[in-house]
Amino acid sequence: MEDLGGKSLAVDAQNYIYQFLSIIRMQDGTPLQDSHGNITSHLAGLMFRTTRLIHDYDIDLVFVFDGAPPLLKQHEIIKRRERRERAAREWQTALKAGDYATAFSKAIMSSHLTRPMIEDSKRLLELLGIPFVQASSEAEAQAAYMALKGEVWAASSQDYDSLLFNAPRLVRYLTISGREFLPSKMTSRPLKPELIELDKALSNCEITREQLIDIAIFVGTDFNEGVKGVGPKKALGLIRNYGKLEKLPSEFRSVLEPQNYYEVRRLFLEPKLTNDYALKYGTLQEDELYRFLCDQRDFSRERVETAIQRMKAFYQRKKQTNLKGWLK
Repeated sequence: MEDLGGKSLAVDAQNYIYQFLSIIRMQDGTPLQDSHGNITSHLAGLMFRTTRLIHDYDIDLVFVFDGAPPLLKQHEIIKRRERRERAAREWQTALKAGDYATAFSKAIMSSHLTRPMIEDSKRLLELLGIPFVQASSEAEAQAAYMALKGEVWAASSQDYDSLLFNAPRLVRYLTISGREFLPSKMTSRPLKPELIELDKALSNCEITREQLIDIAIFVGTDFNEGVKGVGPKKALGLIRNYGKLEKLPSEFRSVLEPQNYYEVRRLFLEPKLTNDYALKYGTLQEDELYRFLCDQRDFSRERVETAIQRMKAFYQRKKQTNLKGWLK
C-alpha cells in the first residue's frame, strides 16, 4: 500500500462498495441495518476504508459510478439475478437448519446493491468532500479513459475489464485487511495490492490490445458467453496463431458469430464516455455528516468522529502542500 502513496486512482465504485455489502454482516449473514431497516454495511465500509486509504496512505481517490448498462449485458444481469435469488433461498434454508457458516456464505452471494444504497454512497462521498463521477455507461470504461488521459495515475477495480477498455494501469485489491473471503469454498485467502501495466502485459504475451479483447471474447465476457471448453491459455495460443477472431477455424466462428462478437469488440474499443466531471476535492461537511450518519443511519458519534478527524488531517496536509508549491 505504501507504494501507492501520492498516487491518484479512479475507483470502480459499485465494485468497491459491493465488497462491503457482501462481507460486513452479522454472524447469521444479515447485513448491518439502522432502526428503520435501511442497510448500512456499505456506508460503514465506504467511510472507514476510504478515509483510512486517504489519511494513512496518502492515496487520492475519485469514485466512478456505473451508468446505464449496455444492451449486450442484459443476459449477464439476468444470470446474476438468478444466482442471487438462488443464494437467498439457500441462505434461509441454512438458517433454519442452524448452519450459520453456510448461511453466511450464501448471504454474501445474495448481496444486491440497490439504487437507494448507491445514492446514500454518493451522499456520503459528497459530505466527505471526495469527488465522484457518474459514467455514461460502464464505470470501468470511464475510469480507464481518465487514466489514459493522465487525470489519474491508474484505474482501480477487482475486474480485468479496465484493461480491455485501455487503462494503462490497473490496481486490484485496494484493501487494507489483506484477506478475501471465498464463499464457495468457505475459506479466505491472503491478498496484496496488485498492479498490472497494460503495455508490459501485452508485450509479455506478445499480443496487441485488440487481440487481448479478442481473447476475452473467445473465453467469455459480461457481454457474451464465449466458447465452451476454451480457457485463457488456449485462446491466447489460437489468437497468436490466427491473429483475430475472423480468421479462426469455422468450428469456433460458428459459435462466436451468433454472439455478436463484432458488437462486443466495438463496445470495448468505442465505449460510451463522458467529459462532464470535476476531480477536485470539495469541502468536509462535518455537521451534515453527523446528521446523516448518526441521526438518520444510527452510526455511533465516536466512529463518525474518527473518519472526520482523518479527513480534517488530510485537508490540512493538502493545504500545506499547496501552499509550499505556491511559495516555490
